[in-house]
Amino acid sequence: MKRTLLGLTVTALAALSVAVPAGPASASASTSASTSASATGDYGPDTCLQGYVWREARPSDRVCVTSSVRDQTAADNAARASRWTSGEYGAHTCVTGYVWREAFSGDDVCVVPQRRSQAAADNAQASARKVLARLWISRYTVPPTDNGDGTATSTSVDDIPRLQLNGDHYNFGQVRLYIRYNTGKQVWSGSVNATSHSGHAGGSFGKKTGAFDCAAAGKPANGYAQAYDVVSGRWSAKLPIRVGCAVL
Repeated sequence: MKRTLLGLTVTALAALSVAVPAGPASASASTSASTSASATGDYGPDTCLQGYVWREARPSDRVCVTSSVRDQTAADNAARASRWTSGEYGAHTCVTGYVWREAFSGDDVCVVPQRRSQAAADNAQASARKVLARLWISRYTVPPTDNGDGTATSTSVDDIPRLQLNGDHYNFGQVRLYIRYNTGKQVWSGSVNATSHSGHAGGSFGKKTGAFDCAAAGKPANGYAQAYDVVSGRWSAKLPIRVGCAVL
């Protein structure tokens, strides 16, 4: 079928399902900072998922941890001078029973061994605990409808690819989705409940929009897709797309 671009969208957008997110692609994000991160504010790519806060082993430490780990980190920092002695590793050699925490390169705060292990484990989970608000697009077509009598019905537009919005690194809960023209005029909007899916960090989702994919060789994007994490107030990057075509 031939597709053509119209001034207004004429896609049918009825009762669309939530799907497991299709293969991910990276999305860029802006950077900002604050002295306390939580899931109730947008601190750029350093925003922690709900239930986590910045560790702050040093002022610039933005690894997301539980509040109890942050409290312990602050206590260890306050006690650091009492746990140093002159020895094999200089003036900051740890007294017996303690080791350097190594939460970051050069971190010589002395802690019990299990807290160094905790710091390493938290570092390994750093990306998975942040609201990176990743968004990517996949495409799908509509399968024939089984009539239940051995026959199936399809329409003239079923073979035209449509847009599915996928995301991960969101808070668990509501994510609002938008497709707009570059002018800001809205083409489609919807919401989805971000939940846990294997292979995807944080809350993730896949949402079929019903909007036709109007991409064509030599035709520039005329719109974008974007997602909004309701819990944190964080927006995803804008993904350029081409929309607004109808079938002739």
